[in-house]
Amino acid sequence: MSIVLTEFARPRLFPREPRRNTIQDITAEQFERHLNDHAPLKVLDGYAPFCKLHVHRNWTRTRCLTVPITDDNRHLLRSDYEARNSAELPVLVRWFEGIEPPVAGYLVVILYDRAQMAKEGTPIDADWGVVGCMYTSEPDEIPMAPITMLRNALGVEEGGSGVAIDRAAYARSVEFWRTHANWR
Repeated sequence: MSIVLTEFARPRLFPREPRRNTIQDITAEQFERHLNDHAPLKVLDGYAPFCKLHVHRNWTRTRCLTVPITDDNRHLLRSDYEARNSAELPVLVRWFEGIEPPVAGYLVVILYDRAQMAKEGTPIDADWGVVGCMYTSEPDEIPMAPITMLRNALGVEEGGSGVAIDRAAYARSVEFWRTHANWR
Protein backbone atom coordinates (compact mmCIF):
# COMPACT_ATOMS: atom_id res chain seq x y z
CA MET A 1 0.00 0.00 0.00
CA SER A 2 1.39 3.41 -0.98
CA ILE A 3 0.50 6.80 0.53
CA VAL A 4 1.16 10.32 -0.78
CA LEU A 5 0.60 13.73 0.76
CA THR A 6 -1.94 15.53 -1.45
CA GLU A 7 -1.63 19.08 -2.68
CA PHE A 8 -4.80 19.82 -0.70
CA ALA A 9 -3.29 18.69 2.62
CA ARG A 10 0.32 19.85 2.13
CA PRO A 11 -0.24 23.60 2.72
CA ARG A 12 -2.59 22.91 5.65
CA LEU A 13 -0.23 20.47 7.45
CA PHE A 14 3.09 22.00 6.29
CA PRO A 15 2.49 25.69 5.48
CA ARG A 16 5.25 27.82 3.92
CA GLU A 17 5.23 29.97 7.04
CA PRO A 18 5.37 27.45 9.92
CA ARG A 19 2.60 27.74 12.52
CA ARG A 20 2.47 26.31 16.04
CA ASN A 21 -0.78 24.43 15.32
CA THR A 22 0.54 22.35 12.42
CA ILE A 23 2.86 19.32 12.30
CA GLN A 24 6.17 20.11 14.00
CA ASP A 25 9.80 18.95 13.70
CA ILE A 26 9.59 17.23 10.29
CA THR A 27 9.21 18.06 6.62
CA ALA A 28 6.35 17.01 4.39
CA GLU A 29 8.68 14.47 2.74
CA GLN A 30 9.68 12.97 6.11
CA PHE A 31 6.01 12.73 7.10
CA GLU A 32 5.10 10.93 3.87
CA ARG A 33 8.09 8.57 4.21
CA HIS A 34 7.15 7.73 7.82
CA LEU A 35 3.59 6.84 6.78
CA ASN A 36 4.92 4.49 4.10
CA ASP A 37 7.63 2.93 6.29
CA HIS A 38 5.69 2.44 9.57
CA ALA A 39 2.47 0.50 9.95
CA PRO A 40 -0.27 2.33 11.87
CA LEU A 41 -1.19 1.23 15.40
CA LYS A 42 -4.70 0.76 14.09
CA VAL A 43 -6.87 1.57 11.09
CA LEU A 44 -10.31 3.10 11.58
CA ASP A 45 -13.12 3.36 9.07
CA GLY A 46 -13.75 6.92 7.98
CA TYR A 47 -17.04 8.65 7.27
CA ALA A 48 -17.38 7.01 3.84
CA PRO A 49 -16.11 3.80 2.20
CA PHE A 50 -13.30 5.70 0.41
CA CYS A 51 -11.94 7.13 3.70
CA LYS A 52 -9.65 5.43 6.23
CA LEU A 53 -7.93 6.78 9.33
CA HIS A 54 -4.43 5.57 10.18
CA VAL A 55 -3.56 6.03 13.85
CA HIS A 56 0.16 6.57 14.55
CA ARG A 57 1.87 7.30 17.85
CA ASN A 58 3.05 10.92 17.64
CA TRP A 59 6.78 10.97 16.80
CA THR A 60 6.93 14.80 16.76
CA ARG A 61 6.28 17.72 19.15
CA THR A 62 2.94 18.42 17.44
CA ARG A 63 0.31 19.59 19.93
CA CYS A 64 -3.30 18.45 20.33
CA LEU A 65 -5.61 19.96 17.71
CA THR A 66 -8.49 20.79 20.05
CA VAL A 67 -8.93 22.22 23.53
CA PRO A 68 -12.00 21.87 25.78
CA ILE A 69 -13.92 25.13 26.26
CA THR A 70 -14.11 26.10 29.93
CA ASP A 71 -15.21 29.15 31.89
CA ASP A 72 -11.50 29.95 32.39
CA ASN A 73 -10.63 30.06 28.67
CA ARG A 74 -13.91 31.02 26.95
CA HIS A 75 -12.74 34.66 26.72
CA LEU A 76 -9.89 33.50 24.43
CA LEU A 77 -12.25 32.24 21.69
CA ARG A 78 -12.14 34.10 18.37
CA SER A 79 -14.18 33.69 15.16
CA ASP A 80 -14.16 34.81 11.54
CA TYR A 81 -15.24 33.73 8.08
CA GLU A 82 -12.47 31.81 6.32
CA ALA A 83 -11.94 29.53 3.31
CA ARG A 84 -9.46 26.65 3.34
CA ASN A 85 -8.27 27.72 -0.11
CA SER A 86 -9.13 30.28 -2.82
CA ALA A 87 -11.61 27.97 -4.57
CA GLU A 88 -13.89 27.53 -1.54
CA LEU A 89 -16.53 29.74 0.02
CA PRO A 90 -15.62 31.25 3.39
CA VAL A 91 -17.45 29.70 6.35
CA LEU A 92 -17.70 30.70 10.00
CA VAL A 93 -14.89 29.19 12.10
CA ARG A 94 -13.78 29.64 15.70
CA TRP A 95 -10.51 29.07 17.49
CA PHE A 96 -8.61 29.87 20.65
CA GLU A 97 -5.76 32.37 20.82
CA GLY A 98 -3.32 32.34 23.73
CA ILE A 99 -3.70 28.63 24.57
CA GLU A 100 -0.84 26.13 24.96
CA PRO A 101 -2.30 22.63 24.44
CA PRO A 102 -0.42 19.48 25.44
CA VAL A 103 1.70 17.53 22.98
CA ALA A 104 -0.52 15.07 21.13
CA GLY A 105 -0.21 11.39 21.88
CA TYR A 106 -1.31 10.39 18.38
CA LEU A 107 -1.45 11.58 14.80
CA VAL A 108 -4.62 10.30 13.13
CA VAL A 109 -4.00 10.53 9.39
CA ILE A 110 -7.06 10.96 7.15
CA LEU A 111 -6.73 9.08 3.85
CA TYR A 112 -8.89 9.01 0.70
CA ASP A 113 -8.49 6.24 -1.86
CA ARG A 114 -7.22 6.86 -5.38
CA ALA A 115 -10.71 6.70 -6.96
CA GLN A 116 -12.10 9.42 -4.67
CA MET A 117 -9.07 11.63 -5.25
CA ALA A 118 -9.65 11.36 -9.01
CA LYS A 119 -13.36 12.12 -8.54
CA GLU A 120 -12.42 15.27 -6.67
CA GLY A 121 -10.09 16.35 -9.49
CA THR A 122 -6.81 15.49 -7.76
CA PRO A 123 -5.50 12.26 -9.26
CA ILE A 124 -2.69 10.65 -7.26
CA ASP A 125 0.04 8.18 -8.14
CA ALA A 126 -0.53 6.03 -5.03
CA ASP A 127 -3.19 3.87 -3.42
CA TRP A 128 -4.09 6.49 -0.81
CA GLY A 129 -3.80 10.27 -0.46
CA VAL A 130 -3.46 12.17 2.80
CA VAL A 131 -6.22 14.80 2.97
CA GLY A 132 -5.76 15.78 6.61
CA CYS A 133 -4.43 14.82 10.02
CA MET A 134 -5.84 15.06 13.53
CA TYR A 135 -3.51 15.54 16.51
CA THR A 136 -5.14 13.82 19.48
CA SER A 137 -4.51 12.75 23.07
CA GLU A 138 -6.25 9.39 22.52
CA PRO A 139 -5.88 6.95 19.59
CA ASP A 140 -9.28 7.91 18.20
CA GLU A 141 -10.70 10.39 15.75
CA ILE A 142 -12.09 13.80 16.58
CA PRO A 143 -15.59 14.16 15.08
CA MET A 144 -15.61 15.95 11.76
CA ALA A 145 -16.68 19.57 12.23
CA PRO A 146 -20.34 20.25 11.35
CA ILE A 147 -19.34 22.74 8.66
CA THR A 148 -17.11 20.11 7.01
CA MET A 149 -20.06 17.71 6.90
CA LEU A 150 -22.17 20.42 5.29
CA ARG A 151 -19.44 21.23 2.76
CA ASN A 152 -19.09 17.54 1.90
CA ALA A 153 -22.85 17.34 1.29
CA LEU A 154 -22.66 20.33 -1.08
CA GLY A 155 -20.50 18.25 -3.43
CA VAL A 156 -17.14 18.33 -5.11
CA GLU A 157 -17.92 21.65 -6.83
CA GLU A 158 -17.92 23.40 -3.43
CA GLY A 159 -14.84 21.66 -2.01
CA GLY A 160 -16.67 18.67 -0.53
CA SER A 161 -16.68 14.96 -1.23
CA GLY A 162 -20.32 14.52 -2.28
CA VAL A 163 -21.26 12.43 0.77
CA ALA A 164 -24.72 13.18 2.18
CA ILE A 165 -25.10 14.22 5.81
CA ASP A 166 -25.61 11.44 8.33
CA ARG A 167 -27.91 13.06 10.93
CA ALA A 168 -26.66 10.92 13.82
CA ALA A 169 -23.01 11.67 12.99
CA TYR A 170 -23.87 15.35 12.63
CA ALA A 171 -25.49 15.36 16.10
CA ARG A 172 -22.37 13.71 17.61
CA SER A 173 -20.23 16.31 15.88
CA VAL A 174 -22.27 19.20 17.25
CA GLU A 175 -22.08 17.69 20.76
CA PHE A 176 -18.26 17.58 20.58
CA TRP A 177 -17.65 20.94 18.86
CA ARG A 178 -20.08 22.72 21.16
CA THR A 179 -17.56 22.08 23.97
CA HIS A 180 -14.22 22.13 22.09
CA ALA A 181 -12.37 24.46 19.73
CA ASN A 182 -9.19 24.47 17.68
CA TRP A 183 -6.39 26.89 18.59
CA ARG A 184 -3.89 29.10 16.81
